[in-house]
Amino acid sequence: MNPKKALLILHSDKFLELAFPMTINPALLRYSSLLAVIILLITCSTCQRESGSGTKSTPLFDSIPVVVPVIPLIAEASGIADSKKIAGNLWVQEDSGNPPQLTLLKHNGAVQRTVYIKGAVNRDWEDIVLAGTDIYIGDVGDNNAVYPDYTFYKFPEPGLNIDTVTAFETIRFRYADGAHDAEAFLVEPSAKNIYIITKRDVPSRIFKLTAPFISGTIYTAEEVGRLSYTGVVSAALSADAKEIIIKTYLSLNYYKIGAGEKIETALQKAPAIIPYQIEPQGEAVCFSNDNNGYFTVSEKGFGSDVKLYFYKRN
Repeated sequence: MNPKKALLILHSDKFLELAFPMTINPALLRYSSLLAVIILLITCSTCQRESGSGTKSTPLFDSIPVVVPVIPLIAEASGIADSKKIAGNLWVQEDSGNPPQLTLLKHNGAVQRTVYIKGAVNRDWEDIVLAGTDIYIGDVGDNNAVYPDYTFYKFPEPGLNIDTVTAFETIRFRYADGAHDAEAFLVEPSAKNIYIITKRDVPSRIFKLTAPFISGTIYTAEEVGRLSYTGVVSAALSADAKEIIIKTYLSLNYYKIGAGEKIETALQKAPAIIPYQIEPQGEAVCFSNDNNGYFTVSEKGFGSDVKLYFYKRN
């Protein structure tokens, strides 16, 4: 089975469907968890075979993660970022249908509290980035490709004494060629350019917004590259801006950024496949701030609970 044509996508509406045409009727999958799991395992197996290089070396990261339950459960986590102000915690955002807020989650899985973003709208928040001292939230989801424009919310990372964010910047944009569904983005640390990576395009496409940004302006995201795969649901840039992880439901694709190399150039290289334990509806990944590994967390999806995973660097 070719994973580019037969990728199993678990959407934010909690139903299972196929992103691309197949002979199987997607409606059947919405009522057949067993069939979904079978297709998932077949596709995953194919991806693993195709990604093998045939050479052996010391893996960059542990293949067995540290796993802790998220308590109380966060049902629809679609983006995470490791906090810089509040060490030992992650910021978690949930997607459409949830309040415009962030949840502070300890590395041990304990939910601390929520921070409300007053005046923001959660149309379909899909990823979060902490770049420098600022948080960016991407309202970039568009399952049916119907929206004329999209929004990033940007504000300084809240401290422990903040429960409501009342001031933020809005960065509005549209794509040069019409609507796209996206669930992943990266922010260049120095120039503050934003890279949006689409989900449903075959293959996934990379669009760029060039800083600086002025509130009230609608910018145009220009295509700067394409990946060799599809179904991207999250992206992460390491604290030293030398590594990238691009996440699909089935794998984590790892890239190194060379000295002076642009993000769009780095993403044209063949990725390495790094360890990932398949989650019910895993839509979030981030590096730890100390660059000692990376975290993943899933939406509840068709699972019974939610767990936080940490893969330590070797």
